[in-house]
Amino acid sequence: MNRRSFLLAVSAGSGVRSLTCALPPQNKITVLYNDHSVVLDKIRPDPKGAGDLWIRAADLPAVNEFHVKPEGACRADTCIPISKDLKSGDWFNLSGFSRKIHQSVVSDSGVWSLGEIPVLRGEFYGSRIAPDCAVPDRKGKMVHLSDFKGKKVMIVTWASW
Repeated sequence: MNRRSFLLAVSAGSGVRSLTCALPPQNKITVLYNDHSVVLDKIRPDPKGAGDLWIRAADLPAVNEFHVKPEGACRADTCIPISKDLKSGDWFNLSGFSRKIHQSVVSDSGVWSLGEIPVLRGEFYGSRIAPDCAVPDRKGKMVHLSDFKGKKVMIVTWASW
């Protein structure tokens, strides 16, 4: 709606209670996730009008490394079942999926920012590589786990509570 149409609508109707301006469809959006950005040139308007972000399922791996499979949205060895309302033909409801996995999402002016995925928070566990740590030995000398790189190490911990 241009300015002239807007002014005519406002001045013409005392019975006009609300005016909805439809924004022109966006051709491109940017999705930010995990320190990288992806520009998507094809998005679909939300069929329910809720403002959800519908992208092509083929674009999902570029956004967050998930692939849509018959068993759900999968990334490495983690698969999350998806309901029928999250997929429609070749389209995938990215913001609906984010709500399902409790991932924070903010959007403004064609930029969507996705937060950390809680389900994948401990990815280093799958690699079986422990983060480096340092503890004193019996004589008080600091010993770093990285000093034993390439060797098998057993760490025994306990707590008094």
